[in-house]
Amino acid sequence: MQRLKFGAFLAPHHPIGENPMLQFRRDLDLVEQLDGLGYDEFWCGEHHSSGWEMIASPEMFLAAAGERSKRIKLGTGVISLPYHHPYNVAQRMVQLDHMTGGRAIFGSGPGALASDAHTLGIDPMLQRDRQDHAIGIIRRLFKGERVTDKTDWYTMQDAALQLLPLQEDMPFVVASQVSPSGMTLAGKHGIGIISIGSMSNEGLLALPTQWKFAEDAAKKHGQTVDRRNWRVLLSWHVAETREKAREEARTGLMRWHNEYIVGTLQRPGAAPFTDPDDAVDKTAFTPGSAATIGTPDDLVKVIKDVYAKSGGFGTVVGFVHDWANPENTRRSWDMVARYVIPEINGYVTKLRESQKFLIENRGVFERAQQAIMAKIMQTDGGAEALKATKAPRFAAASAAVPDFDKENAR
Repeated sequence: MQRLKFGAFLAPHHPIGENPMLQFRRDLDLVEQLDGLGYDEFWCGEHHSSGWEMIASPEMFLAAAGERSKRIKLGTGVISLPYHHPYNVAQRMVQLDHMTGGRAIFGSGPGALASDAHTLGIDPMLQRDRQDHAIGIIRRLFKGERVTDKTDWYTMQDAALQLLPLQEDMPFVVASQVSPSGMTLAGKHGIGIISIGSMSNEGLLALPTQWKFAEDAAKKHGQTVDRRNWRVLLSWHVAETREKAREEARTGLMRWHNEYIVGTLQRPGAAPFTDPDDAVDKTAFTPGSAATIGTPDDLVKVIKDVYAKSGGFGTVVGFVHDWANPENTRRSWDMVARYVIPEINGYVTKLRESQKFLIENRGVFERAQQAIMAKIMQTDGGAEALKATKAPRFAAASAAVPDFDKENAR
């Protein structure tokens, strides 16, 4: 299994009732934490309705996040291209790239909420075609071309960017749900994908066949796609034990599902949970569950399983939610960085090998003990003075100290 990158995806999904200003600040705190923990990417979206998802400009949020972080890549997850003039999107992404020191990732989508499109008077039947067209135009602008383009949506006349992205090739990524449209679009343009639909059981089941749509479209349009540019979104909350993770996540998970997924979005087929334990059981403990609520070991197993079934991808992206309180949520992300990422990427494999080698070959090192004992016996009072090293508190420093009782018995 190749090494994976790890990221976080903030829609956001915040329950209504808390001061929005404080929610924004807490989200920025999370970016800073993840940057310090070594996460590779942070994504945030664009929404204009629903109450729960209140970031209207991912570029503005990520610009602020860029000032509070050093190395983490910052992705728009996603800009809804049909809502904007493509030239303005290109300009904002260029500015974000410069303001973050070349850390911007341009993620786009057709628009997730029908209520957003309704607000802007956009026919839902046109959204995906407009996204497709805008991606092509923005790529041309990023290459420094001067573009004239007139549609029933916008007019662009002799348009060229006066400032190009800081990155020579800013990554382009499109969002993909369960349908083949996102994958097909990625293949057509030869760009990356972030699979958002994988948060659902249906989305996970679709992953093994999804990549074929991207490959087929790429071949048709003379492009190539790379699994390393495929990001898969998963939901999790981890703690030291399954029982603790359940207790921390159960109430918030039920509220998120019942109030937002069922009550607000009214997602077809979604039924409210009857109680918090029902919420945890059906979300994380049924066959093919799309979420992990448990220990770091549980999450490691899920990631390896999804990776194997999908055929491979490049980045695991965790969905940011408020199932647990802020303190336990931050603790969960910390534990993933400390235990899950190194286990997945093999950072501790050689340490275990070194420990095992020492344990299994202890006899080989007896000569070192004999050499130490010889020196001790040559020194007046040396043996008596060093007997204190037998105390347990000196164990770390006394691995090579000989066994005095054993030596005296000879």
